[in-house]
Amino acid sequence: MKNKTLSYKDYLFVGIQIVIFIAYALPVRFVTTTIPGWLRYLGLVILGLGVILGLVALLQINTNLSPFPTPVEKGKLIMNGAFAISRHPIYTALMFSGLGYALYRESLYKFFVTTLVFILFNFKSRYEEQLLAQKFAAYKKYQQKTRRFL
Repeated sequence: MKNKTLSYKDYLFVGIQIVIFIAYALPVRFVTTTIPGWLRYLGLVILGLGVILGLVALLQINTNLSPFPTPVEKGKLIMNGAFAISRHPIYTALMFSGLGYALYRESLYKFFVTTLVFILFNFKSRYEEQLLAQKFAAYKKYQQKTRRFL
């Protein structure tokens, strides 16, 4: 990964993200809940859609992938495929996957952690978009055509 100098915000966002992902993986079950079977299985559909969107985005972004919001030095602006659906399809995919799995597992804890992921990605994507707009002249127009998240 070839980035310009990364700022403290880059490390802060990625550090918080790692902590939240670890928290999601923990087998915590503080409240037991039961939801209808159809809603549980809808969670699997949402999870599947998230995985598909994420895989397509990963294939598209290829060597431009970085966990940090600062764009890679020789990166190119991608505006088609998964990036035509969402400006941040990997973030969207992670949120969908987290929500879908939380529904399937009937886990209020995982739903809560997914809410934290959404909040983090909201701040992280705003910062990332400022940097992308500085790097790519076409980014402002792209922003007008697409949503940050689905």
